[in-house]
Amino acid sequence: MSLNFTNQPPASRVPYAIPQLEGERITIPGSKGVFRILTSAKQTGGLMAVFTSGAVLSDAPGFHYHNHAHDVFLVTKGFLKLWNGDQCRIMGPGDFAYVPPKVVHNPEMMGPHTELQGLITPGDWVDFFRYVSEPFEGVLVPEGDDRDLKSILIPKVMAAKEKFDVVFQPHYVPPEVTEWSKEDEKLPEGPAGYFLRANTGPKWLLGGVMSRPFVTTTQSTGVCAISSIESSKDYGETAFSRYMTFPTVDHCFCIMEGALRVSLQGESDAVFREGETVVVPAGQAFSLGFESKFVKFHSFTDGNGIESLIHAAGQPFQGAVLPDVAPEYNQADVESAAAGLNIAI
Repeated sequence: MSLNFTNQPPASRVPYAIPQLEGERITIPGSKGVFRILTSAKQTGGLMAVFTSGAVLSDAPGFHYHNHAHDVFLVTKGFLKLWNGDQCRIMGPGDFAYVPPKVVHNPEMMGPHTELQGLITPGDWVDFFRYVSEPFEGVLVPEGDDRDLKSILIPKVMAAKEKFDVVFQPHYVPPEVTEWSKEDEKLPEGPAGYFLRANTGPKWLLGGVMSRPFVTTTQSTGVCAISSIESSKDYGETAFSRYMTFPTVDHCFCIMEGALRVSLQGESDAVFREGETVVVPAGQAFSLGFESKFVKFHSFTDGNGIESLIHAAGQPFQGAVLPDVAPEYNQADVESAAAGLNIAI
């Protein structure tokens, strides 16, 4: 398989790449926002959906919870007001929130132009987005769409309330907005809804590759992990220069800065840059090359992926940015950690 660009995710579990601001682009009428679905059930065996979304200031969809779906919010531009259980925060670029099943939540885009990255598991939950939406053909977001969101959305939701895992709570009394605290600077020890402030939380370094996790399989009861992965061409070869196979775990890489080379064993390789997305399905051997002075991408996985390997084989890191010299690592330790995670190198 080759890493060809496609504006729409393909119909099966194969490698592919999505150009900047493309994907399956849909809009909920009157929301003044767009969902760009990068991967979902067909591409991940039903395990996860990854999307970006953008909007200008608009009404929130309403308080609701999911019986089974896990939801995340990672702000990349603008501001988001998010109610998450008994907490509410104003989120800015780099801020993250995790919402487990049964927790009432409600996201409100505060603009002036807000962009998010999101993951939902199981992957077919985005069928709800598809059901209440229509295709979007514009550039960024439909800022001029002044249709009444609730008059369009609520009848559709009521007509299909048994079909989708969305339980609206019209009488819910939400908490007030509160300031960020030190509790918002660490990951919880187990499954719970939480906020994680930008550039806080743990960091792990495996040779010259750093992981800043937003959520790991510990918090998500094994279903997903999201991490900022960072490195540099100045380090030369890394532990990820060798081909790796994750038999049951899909990877979605959203490039944030620099140039990342993704190679498929026995097939093609290509370099990807800011705004582009690469999806590598479970069972496909791949390696990573860092092609610029600084490379950063967000890794979304439906299980123990590259973030888990960095955590298991690497060391905690206390610095704020990548070090000038990459620490040494032992390849035998990497292979031992990989074996424990069912990863073939």
